[in-house]
Amino acid sequence: MLRTSLALSAITGQAVRLEQIRAGRRKPGLQPQHLASVRAIAKICDAEVEGAKLDSQTLTFVPRTAPQAGAYTFDVAQAAKGGSAGSVSLILQTILLPLALASGTSRVTLRGGTHVAWSPPFDYVKHVYLPMLKRMGLRAKAHIRRWGWYPLGGGEIECVIEGLGSGDNGNQGEQGLTGLTLRERGQLLRVRGLSASSNLPKHIRMRQEAAALQALRSAGVNAHLEVVDAPAQGQGTVVFLWAEFEEVIAGFSSLGERGKPAERVAEEAVRDLLDYLHSQAALDRHLADQLVLPMALARSPSHFTTERVTQHLLTNGWVVNQFWPGRVRFEGEEGQPGACWVNPG
Repeated sequence: MLRTSLALSAITGQAVRLEQIRAGRRKPGLQPQHLASVRAIAKICDAEVEGAKLDSQTLTFVPRTAPQAGAYTFDVAQAAKGGSAGSVSLILQTILLPLALASGTSRVTLRGGTHVAWSPPFDYVKHVYLPMLKRMGLRAKAHIRRWGWYPLGGGEIECVIEGLGSGDNGNQGEQGLTGLTLRERGQLLRVRGLSASSNLPKHIRMRQEAAALQALRSAGVNAHLEVVDAPAQGQGTVVFLWAEFEEVIAGFSSLGERGKPAERVAEEAVRDLLDYLHSQAALDRHLADQLVLPMALARSPSHFTTERVTQHLLTNGWVVNQFWPGRVRFEGEEGQPGACWVNPG
């Protein structure tokens, strides 16, 4: 809700006020990654902000200019009391579309957590999210310089975003985003993946790779996995798999943690991939909620099916409809397969 509201506020120039931010969480209010997102989006549109501090449950955000392309660096640790593994992917999702609709090219450096729980790992951004946005006309590339794991963070990514130079208030000209119709995923072309670890014995990432390949082959899925010794300050492991179809790309990941066997890390990622393959839907549950906002900003309608309607998907649609009533419509119950229609009007 916070990220989508701020992105739409920056794009439309409409001020927003949020109350009871994360009120039901164990740690209510703005946490470092949220505060870093607020500061980042405020920077690119010179916003006047009230309540931008740790643990704040209210925020007023008033853009003073349209989003401005440029060179930016944002560090989650600067928003924390010490280091932080707050997700850089979530910060990128806050500023990506405003910068993509600006005039000019932006080069953004983000520091913090690149592979942390409850957020898309960097690999999902690179191999799934950005390639799908490219099909809508958004041009951006991302590169990882250093991996960041919980709890130390310290990762760094760089993203180059080519602005489309839209008009104001989200009304785009000929160079704007194009809607997508994704009812079916088409033929499976390939399954790829990686098994990565940092500052841990090599056998851990090798066991992850072996377990993933064995589970996939047992299910009749051929795949190629890259084994990566990832440069980082801290320790961590991940298995990330992505499936490329004619119409869509889907991604699935599992993070290691202390006491969690390498084989279980692999099996979790494979399980989620196989569950998706057994469904008939086009989009994986995570990509569905991430595409609602760009589709709402496109110059033509979009329609997609998803393996599961999630609360994130419903929330993103609700936020968009606060700016443009009726733009997003859903079919299906939470936790079940469903569909979404986005009509820019």
